[in-house]
Amino acid sequence: MTIFDLLQSDAIAAYWTTAVSNITPALGQVLFPPKKKVGLTLEWLKGHKGLPIALMPSAFDAKPTVRSREQIETKKIKMPFFRESMRIGEEERQKILEYLNTPNNPYAQDVINRIYDDAAALIDGANVQPERMIMSLITTGTITIATPSASGIDVRFTYNYDPDGSWNANNVEQLTGTSQWSDTVNSTPVQDIIDIRRTMMKLYGVDIRRAVLSTQTFSYLLLNQKLKLDINPSYGLNVILTDDDLRAYLLRKTGVDFVVYDKQYKDEAGVAQSYFPDDVVSFMPAETLGNTWYGTTPEEVDVMAGISDTTVSVVNTGVAVASKKEDVPVNLLTIVSQIVLPSFERMGDVYVLKVKEA
Repeated sequence: MTIFDLLQSDAIAAYWTTAVSNITPALGQVLFPPKKKVGLTLEWLKGHKGLPIALMPSAFDAKPTVRSREQIETKKIKMPFFRESMRIGEEERQKILEYLNTPNNPYAQDVINRIYDDAAALIDGANVQPERMIMSLITTGTITIATPSASGIDVRFTYNYDPDGSWNANNVEQLTGTSQWSDTVNSTPVQDIIDIRRTMMKLYGVDIRRAVLSTQTFSYLLLNQKLKLDINPSYGLNVILTDDDLRAYLLRKTGVDFVVYDKQYKDEAGVAQSYFPDDVVSFMPAETLGNTWYGTTPEEVDVMAGISDTTVSVVNTGVAVASKKEDVPVNLLTIVSQIVLPSFERMGDVYVLKVKEA
């Protein structure tokens, strides 16, 4: 077995797929399932379904009335491109070969795993991007991703899914004063949730069934005195609620299932970040909100055209893993790339409540 055999794209893809087979999918994959398309242009129809409009009466033998689509608009966006690589140089390659060619070497498997882990780290990094995009969309309606200034590379992607500001005006609410959930004595979060459900049903026919928030935001509810007294009138203020107790109560009281989401990632500068921000709750229906679309990367296009000596495999619907041997100097290169952007067809069905002022 040679090092190049180990670094074939299909071997790397199989290793990564096996490693993540039992991992629970990220929340973004549940809300925006992944799909694949050719090219790098994303187009979708934006707008919420809303309340049904009665079918127009008609006389027999008359031409049907043409209904307009006033609530629907077409969105067409060029999707962003992401790519990084890892290289095994000539000196490192020689050391690895020594391990692999020594019979019964106890460290050989560790060396192989390290090679795969390096490539898997790139794939994991690729999966960060759509997740952070989705969490940003369901809280702000925008996506902004940029390379760190220290990198010397200037690439910036900015997408505004609410260019006319109508979503922020109608579907985003800021609590103030004693209504802020951080005021655990005076705030009335249960009534806030019920009001949001009623408003979304009355205006748009949207049945809010799910809410996403962070642990910090959820802690305001755990400490809320009115909520405690409602759960246990006899011992209210002395009750210590568990997360499961509170979720069950909220589901029974409001019909909304609260999802606490605290997953983190490191950004391009290596700084730990939370996918979902504190002091914000995103309310939504139980169904999916859009799709995560993957385009065809340059590496895939070259292989499809038969003009590449690089081996390419695809994982997670649209993350391309490419393996390439460089002749001079003799290096082995693993390239991971993706073209990805979420569509947000049901943007109008999401309601954002900012529960504490900045």
